[in-house]
Amino acid sequence: MTTITSRKNPVIGEYRRLAADRDYRRETRSCLGQGRKLLEEALAAGLALTSVMSAEPVEGLDPAVSRYFVTPGLLDYVSPMKSAPELLFVCRIPEAGPVEGDRLLLAEDLQDPGNVGTLIRTANAFGFDGVILAGACADPFGPKAVRASMGAVFRRRVWTLSSREAILALKEKSIPLVAAALRADAETLGECMFPPRMALAIGNEGHGLSAEMLEAADRVVRIPMEPGAESLNAGAAAAVLLWEVYRRREE
Repeated sequence: MTTITSRKNPVIGEYRRLAADRDYRRETRSCLGQGRKLLEEALAAGLALTSVMSAEPVEGLDPAVSRYFVTPGLLDYVSPMKSAPELLFVCRIPEAGPVEGDRLLLAEDLQDPGNVGTLIRTANAFGFDGVILAGACADPFGPKAVRASMGAVFRRRVWTLSSREAILALKEKSIPLVAAALRADAETLGECMFPPRMALAIGNEGHGLSAEMLEAADRVVRIPMEPGAESLNAGAAAAVLLWEVYRRREE
């Protein structure tokens, strides 16, 4: 174990850069996680662990994993979270491969990392095979998204594509696109017959799905609500829709 006492140590700079720089995470194919629970999730998913930084010894790690011992104050300095971390770790980002699966969740233009992580967690809970992040979405492997996913980002494949790339990938694999939108001509959730294979698309809370995504949709579904009610946020809408798909499959 290597002891680090200075903020100027290169390892400290490396951790902070992984926390803040999306392009650097892509370049190095590495991400930063916080906490023992997420560390266990990464290991259970078979991800390659690079290093661990902590204020207390961490047992049971592969000898090849670099271990750094720091003071609690230095750990707080490195952490991108407000809550004090017990440990930080760096692991390799899994390769998603080509878009495929029987049930996919597509999220377009979700810029809040907490929402992105929550959607991945919800997709995992209800048995969806993967998540397509289309357009200007937050990085699913940023620290806040990883934490919000509770490790689901390590267990489900996640693709980051432009909206056009996502549409073409679905067409190439003949995966029907079901778009969620508050449109008068949309089928209500109770009426909609979800196909056995599909990608279910959720849009940005402010403007919903893009015109391009709606035009590409094979069918459009809406969640019925009381008159005058505001639209649900992306996380709540996804939970309702994915649960309904899950419920029907279980029945």
